[in-house]
Amino acid sequence: MIIYDLSCDNDHRFEGWFRSADEFDAQQHSRLVTCPQCESHIIRRLPSAIAISSHRGESGAEIKAAPRASAPGTAVMPAGSQVLAMYRQLVQSMINNSEDVGNSFAEEARKIHYNQAPERPIRGDATEEECEELRDEGIPILRLPAISEEDLN
Repeated sequence: MIIYDLSCDNDHRFEGWFRSADEFDAQQHSRLVTCPQCESHIIRRLPSAIAISSHRGESGAEIKAAPRASAPGTAVMPAGSQVLAMYRQLVQSMINNSEDVGNSFAEEARKIHYNQAPERPIRGDATEEECEELRDEGIPILRLPAISEEDLN
């Protein structure tokens, strides 16, 4: 995954998560990249201090993200509507950039972890017990609440 710092024509700053630079370009060309505050489609990339890779290097070791430099000064938490807009953008980005494997999530996550299937971002359904077993095996997962399309609007 690549995280880009973005800004709209109203100077609202936000992050966008993309599978690759080409994916960002394609989504921007299709007007899928929008500002979470004002929904502007006029978006530009800003210089960023972070890059995330979702693959392993040649040695098999996981590649870690570069730490983000902390900016001097103070920070203000976004208002509730901004948080909701950012959450919508995050969830939509995860949906757009992952494969839905349905109820086979635990099985497919194991196959990926043990190099029996190609590495790729997946999403799906798993029971609490399956999630616990995956964690016990050292398989990193992120459990999110089930969200319907209507909840994102």
